[in-house]
Amino acid sequence: MADDRPPVESDRSRLDEAAERGGQAVERVRHRGGQAGRVRARQWELTLVIAIQAGLAAGLAALIAQQLLGPGAHVFAPAAAVGTIATAIGQRARRTFELLAGVGLGIVIGDTLRFFLGSGPWQTGAVVALAIASALLVAGKGGQLVGQAGGTAVLISTLAPMERGLELPRIFDALVGGVVGLAVVALLLPVNPLRVLDRAASPIFEILCEQLDELSQALRKRDADRAMRVLERFRGTEGDLSRLHEALSGAEEVVTIAPARWHRRQQYHEYARTAGQLERLLLDSRAMARWSATALQYNETIPPELPDAIARLGRATAEMRRECRVGSYPERTRQLVEQCAELAGRAAATGVGSFGEALVTGLRTAASDLLRAAGCDPDDANTAVRRAAGVGEAAIHPPARRHLHRSRPTRATRARRRSHLAARRRNDDRAGLPDRGRPAR
Repeated sequence: MADDRPPVESDRSRLDEAAERGGQAVERVRHRGGQAGRVRARQWELTLVIAIQAGLAAGLAALIAQQLLGPGAHVFAPAAAVGTIATAIGQRARRTFELLAGVGLGIVIGDTLRFFLGSGPWQTGAVVALAIASALLVAGKGGQLVGQAGGTAVLISTLAPMERGLELPRIFDALVGGVVGLAVVALLLPVNPLRVLDRAASPIFEILCEQLDELSQALRKRDADRAMRVLERFRGTEGDLSRLHEALSGAEEVVTIAPARWHRRQQYHEYARTAGQLERLLLDSRAMARWSATALQYNETIPPELPDAIARLGRATAEMRRECRVGSYPERTRQLVEQCAELAGRAAATGVGSFGEALVTGLRTAASDLLRAAGCDPDDANTAVRRAAGVGEAAIHPPARRHLHRSRPTRATRARRRSHLAARRRNDDRAGLPDRGRPAR
């Protein structure tokens, strides 16, 4: 009776493959857990800074309100200071002005309508409705202005009949709270804008370097599922991009209103330009992952130079971050980008399918964007990538050499030449000139 069981070597190979896949899965989970831990650590640090700023601003606002505005509760001064600090980073100055404008708008509408309509439940509703409508017309959307206009209108319509002189304390409390909140952010505890930007950009750099290498491995092993996982990972970067935009807004606010950070303005503008190109590079990488997965699904030819070019692009991204941190000229980044473009040119000359051709175009676009992120001029970046890609194409298909000697004339050419010479001799004979074809006697 024949044994239907597979041989022992096959069992072992399958077990080894399963163990390898399990180990890779555990490693991916561990790496993602480490990334999540670093993100949480950065969030906890930012939370701690905002909490300290809010507590300091509330205490100073309450103290200043009591000293300047006299005895009383002055509840709104620390509340306005805390509202200014707790506002999203990068919008504090604008939200403070919205707060003051909302308070003023609520007081004007509340006092005006209370004078004509009197006090009562339906009058309160009418005052709040008109205050909210006016604030929405002014602001165009919800925010501090709308909220403060409605809240102040409620206070004026309900408390003003029982407590006279409520309007001016409300305005001064809002002014003191807003100014103290901005002073704490700008003068006492200003954050380091470059540090905030570096922390916000760090996850994007890690994703680019890691996933570009993963995409290169997927192309080498012709693993379409692996390429699709890379695409899904790139698609899940919306949160990282939103945090980067918030960090850019916050850094711009700090270098604008904090005198201690004014010397960082030039560095901020350079970093902002780099961040914009970094976002474009992320979009380019997402498109390359999509084209790679599609090319593998359609079983297109993948030259070995193509995964090598993608891996070189990931190394160039890591090198650019290192050189930007130390402030050196991105010489190594430029070399790696040119190598990437040259390999892309070789792959295109070797022969690729339609999706592979789109992948080559995406590689050249990403290489140019990376050079721009490193500080190169756009024209210079495009020229460098185009030249390197041309070198790669010429290495596979050298251009035809020009003939160093003249080609032999055809029979018709010789006949026309003989006819031309005969006509010249006839003209010379008529004019009495010696024959040009023979020496004169």
